[in-house]
This record gives sequence, structure tokens and C-alpha cells, in this order.
Amino acid sequence: MPPTITIVNVGYRSTNFWVVSAGRSRLLVDLGWPGMVGALEAALKRLDVPVAEITHGLATHYHIDHAGAAQDLKNRGMRLIVTEEQVAAIPLMKAHIKPADRYTDIVLGDNLIIRCDQSRALLAGLGFAGQIVPTPGHSDDSVSLVLDTGEAFTGDLTLPGMATEEAADQVRASWQALRAAGARRVYPGHGQPWPLQ
Repeated sequence: MPPTITIVNVGYRSTNFWVVSAGRSRLLVDLGWPGMVGALEAALKRLDVPVAEITHGLATHYHIDHAGAAQDLKNRGMRLIVTEEQVAAIPLMKAHIKPADRYTDIVLGDNLIIRCDQSRALLAGLGFAGQIVPTPGHSDDSVSLVLDTGEAFTGDLTLPGMATEEAADQVRASWQALRAAGARRVYPGHGQPWPLQ
């Protein structure tokens, strides 16, 4: 029998960072603000999640509030999973960083770069049944993690009713892709989880 999946929010500054665990196998979805890895470590410690057990991390998209501490976490032993859609977005994120942010540049050469259609096998090797689904709408590099038990980690994917006219079709298609992948409960980048109808 596979281990029970547990989900813990270790977020701060109004952004959710989700630790998804299958036993002692842990994946961090969204990776903290730049220069604030200490706040993330404090939240992990408070919730009794050893940072050393977070072997892999996935940013839902490369904006500073979702991926700003990626390299700091890599420096502590985490492996960064990057989908092909996201590769070009990593260096672009730096344009939004200020010197006071104390951002650590993300090293590109040692990331685990995959296509989304390879994600099921990768996740299975980590102890998770699920897949990474491309979900553009908020940004072109947005992806969501969908577990076979129905949890969907969507980052900042725009709600259909809030999409601009220009992005409406893309946003609608992304939500349809999540439903097709079996998503039943949304774990967003901001705010509380909610059931997907």
C-alpha cells in the first residue's frame, strides 16, 4: 500500500509554499522569496519538516515570490525540477529583482529538466503518483502539479472569471487540462485550498 500523502503549507508573506510528502519523500511546490530562505527554514522547523528531507523542488512559475529562494534551497541539497516551458523564464526573473532582495542566481546547468509528459515517471521515482501539467494563463511558464488523489498545486493560475479577454481562452484551456488530469481540490499560490467543481 502506498504511503499516505500529507500536505503542509510552509508559506510566508502571503505566498503558499507546499510541502508534499509521501512518507519521508518530500517535494516542495513553490520555493520562497529571494533573500528569505531563513524564513522558509523557520517555517519548516516549526512544522517539524527537516529541510534535508526536501529532495526536490518545483516552482509553478518563475516569479520572485514563487522561485526566489530556489538556488538557496539547491545549496542546501534540494534538486530543482524544471519543465521545458520554464527554462527560458529563469533568467528573465532576475529583471524583477532589486539588490536589496539578496537574490542568489539560479545555476542552470544542474537542474533536472524534463518535458511534462515525462513527469509521471519522475514523480513515481520520488514516491508520488501524479503529473506536472502545463497551465499557461498567468504566465507562459506556469505549470501545475496534479496528484492522482486529486490535489492540484496551481501557483497563480488565473481563475477563468478573472482572466483578461486576451488570456481567457488560454486560462479556460488550462483549467480544463487540470480537470482532465483528475484535479478535485486546488492548492493555490495565495489563499486557502478550495474544491474544484
